[in-house]
Amino acid sequence: MFRKFAKISLITIYLVIIAGAVVRMTGSGMGCPDWPKCFGYLIPPTERQELEWKPEHDYFKGQVIIVDKSLKVANQAFTSNKVFNESQWSNYEKHDYATFNVWHTWIEYINRLLGALSGIFVLLMFVSSFLHRKSKPRLIFWSFITLILLLFQAWLGATVVYSNLLPARITIHMVVALILVALLLYIVKISKSDNENEQVVISKGFKYLVGLSLILSLVQIGLGTQVRQFVDEVIKSIGYDQKQLWLEQPNVKFYVHRSFSILVLVTNAIIWYINRKFGYQLDQLTNGLLAVIGIEILTGTVMYYFDFPFLTQPLHLIIAALMFSLQFYIFVNITTRSKKIQSV
Repeated sequence: MFRKFAKISLITIYLVIIAGAVVRMTGSGMGCPDWPKCFGYLIPPTERQELEWKPEHDYFKGQVIIVDKSLKVANQAFTSNKVFNESQWSNYEKHDYATFNVWHTWIEYINRLLGALSGIFVLLMFVSSFLHRKSKPRLIFWSFITLILLLFQAWLGATVVYSNLLPARITIHMVVALILVALLLYIVKISKSDNENEQVVISKGFKYLVGLSLILSLVQIGLGTQVRQFVDEVIKSIGYDQKQLWLEQPNVKFYVHRSFSILVLVTNAIIWYINRKFGYQLDQLTNGLLAVIGIEILTGTVMYYFDFPFLTQPLHLIIAALMFSLQFYIFVNITTRSKKIQSV
């Protein structure tokens, strides 16, 4: 039961990452300008008319409307008169964004629903971890850490909205998502029964190399988020319709990010070679890792030379998360399966 909830939690976190990538691609981050509700509703509106003030209409406390390009929040439940009464409303003070786009709203809303779903399964995982309190008590500890981090991630999501999509906070939000993935991969691995964890002899050098590859990938992902922030700033200036101009004058970080991908590829190619040479039984993982890195480089190349074709942005981000996940799972494998560490 515990392991099933752990795997489902991992899948839902991946779905949240995918949804978040789509949110960024479509510019839907402010589709729901408040949090945790959306325009004050548990289920958001589908038409702008629902957000416009109406005479002789019943309003609930906290309901949001748009008046003169600003958000207003109902101070209490009331029925409106024939004339708009300013005293019944308060200005929304978290930010000054007040635009309704039904597609953006529902894309962001689905992202939040997936986030809530992941929270439910992580909570179920934590509760079910007590079934193993005698045999594997560490499952309780790591499940609790994951639950706390997920709550922190939810709070971060709120601050992203309140900051009107401040790029630095979006980056932190992504990093925390990767940490959640790593925690869940570790939990899935250590929850296996002891006879499922086959022990093999693995060298110290190989372990250090995999650790180095993880660090390089995190640096590469960090550089990628910096490039994305640069693109976001350009988009704010020229709009979403001018894709051919987004990287017309890239900054230095873009060139570092592009060149750094070669180092990441070479490092992981060496990992693949050593595994094949010494028979560390990681063929599927290392083969998959090289394939993922190849696709990641390909999507980055296509974005630059072909003006960000549809879906290449979220795919690039998702593949980066998958690359990190494979590397981390390889690292977990060699640290939990090693019966003896030899020097190279």
